This record gives sequence, C-alpha cells and structure tokens, in this order.
Amino acid sequence: MSKRPVHTVPHGDGWANRRAGSDRVAKTFPTKAEAQAAGRNTARHEHTEHIIHRKDGTIGERNSYGNDPYPPRG
Repeated sequence: MSKRPVHTVPHGDGWANRRAGSDRVAKTFPTKAEAQAAGRNTARHEHTEHIIHRKDGTIGERNSYGNDPYPPRG
C-alpha cells in the first residue's frame, strides 16, 4: 500500500498539514512557510508526495519525494 500524500492547507487563521483523505490535521502553524517546511520534511522522510495549497484552497505546487513516475516509460 502506498503512503498517502501530505497536504499543506489553510486552517483557520493559520496553516496545517494533513494526509489525503483525512479531515483531521496533525499540527497547525502560524505561517505557510512553517507548515510547508514541516510538510516537506514529512514527505521526504516517508517518500511520498507533498501538495501545497493556496489560501483559496486550490493546489499551488506539488513535489514528489518518492517513486516519481515522470518521465513515463516508453
């Protein structure tokens, strides 16, 4: 089973990291930069994807720290 990606998302007045498919957040941070750094460390440690959202909730950036399928075979 592959590990679920880490999402850095707006949460209340700050930012938080949560797993894909989860409603709960692991920890909240006052700034996006702090949440992003913590999410990146978790994704690197667990060899998974880190998805960073904008303040409006849309995806702003994606980084893969695992088995990246790009470039595709063939």
